[in-house]
Amino acid sequence: MNSLDQFPKSRADVVSMLRDSGITPTHQRIKIGEVLFSCKQHLSAEQVLVAVNQEDEEVSKATVYNTLGVFAQHGLISEVIVDPSKVFYDSNLSKHHHLYYSDTGELEDLTDESVEISKLPELPNDLQIEDVDVIIRVHRN
Repeated sequence: MNSLDQFPKSRADVVSMLRDSGITPTHQRIKIGEVLFSCKQHLSAEQVLVAVNQEDEEVSKATVYNTLGVFAQHGLISEVIVDPSKVFYDSNLSKHHHLYYSDTGELEDLTDESVEISKLPELPNDLQIEDVDVIIRVHRN
């Protein structure tokens, strides 16, 4: 099992992850990492900001957004864009899809095996499929 698959992560694990990814482990980045890697979860930047600042921390909104961008660029989290105004940061890096509840704003993992794609468009010869991400949007009746 890959160490990225193990949750929760200790402060030392977060520091090691950051260093191994070429990211300088500042106090603020470590705090944000501790929130993100406490379990497999989907958090918005606002939720990360609230969680990080719960313990009388002073982490700015800009720092949270910048750090999330750095973490995503280095492959520590993935961005799940459910609509242009709603982005979640996903700490689960295994191949999977999502179920998005538009009425509650919740995002839930779906196993890769639970979604079957039977047909994709034919692509020009100079293109190759890199990945297919499925977000199924639902609401309760």
